[in-house]
Amino acid sequence: MNTRWVMLLMVPVVCLAAAAAPAWGQGAKGNPEEEKALLKNAENFVNAFHKGDAKALAAFWTEDGDYTDLTGRVLKGRAEIEKTFNTLFAENKGLKVRIDIESIKFVTPEVAVEDGMTSVMPADGQPPSRARYTIVHVKRDSKWYLSSVREALYAPPSNHQHLAELEWLIGEWADTGGKNGEVARIVYHWGESQNFLIGEFTTTIKQFSVGAGSHRIGWDAGNKQIRSWTFEDGGGFGDGMWKRDGNTWTIKATATLHDGKKLTGINVLTRVDANTATFQFRDRTVDGQPVEAGKTLTFKRVQPTSSAPSANGK
Repeated sequence: MNTRWVMLLMVPVVCLAAAAAPAWGQGAKGNPEEEKALLKNAENFVNAFHKGDAKALAAFWTEDGDYTDLTGRVLKGRAEIEKTFNTLFAENKGLKVRIDIESIKFVTPEVAVEDGMTSVMPADGQPPSRARYTIVHVKRDSKWYLSSVREALYAPPSNHQHLAELEWLIGEWADTGGKNGEVARIVYHWGESQNFLIGEFTTTIKQFSVGAGSHRIGWDAGNKQIRSWTFEDGGGFGDGMWKRDGNTWTIKATATLHDGKKLTGINVLTRVDANTATFQFRDRTVDGQPVEAGKTLTFKRVQPTSSAPSANGK
């Protein structure tokens, strides 16, 4: 049985196991006594799972209960569910699971609906498998059962849409106009889940590094604005708030230098065309004292591609 199937079958297990956690009670809106009954049900379910008792586990479903996996396959009734749990226990050992519950609501005193996300971690250290789920709990003859368990593809949360206007940055850029053979380079790529654009930058003189660091561009959901963070290998760090006007982005920046001094300024990024961009420093101060503005840097894409988006973002 592959990891995906393991994940599918583990969904009801982790949902019940997580019922003992505070997050479960926070999402429920029902009779406290019914919540207590569900918690006890969860405890018994987990005990049966730890014993590898497939028959006892299947009994937590209603007689005609069902399970629908990501492929649309339906396990119908206790007998089929028990058979599949038997296979699960025979072929897999040492699995770890995690549940992130989004909500549990009592539709009626006898029906509760739970939504959330599960993670299954194999014993051999492989990456976890994740899925979204919906469970319908029903109460019959004074006892709670699983009536229906349905799974959906898991899509990690992403702020990609807020950063799409900067997707043209992806790739390698270089400014070769520095004095004494100074070259500034930066390479951008998407981070996992596309929540950040990540840049790695270096400055060299005659192939010797004189500075390096990293740059992250993300979406500040609190301020509803693009925001960036810079970390220099020499110990300095800072952040900036972005505002767009056409093909120009104005970045209000603050930073702490490696010696503890405070820097403020306005950075201006302009997209000239698909393979050219300029970067200018304005209104810079160090510990409140004005300093000379830096020269405008002109970056060229190192490896232009025919699929590079145009200057209007398309």
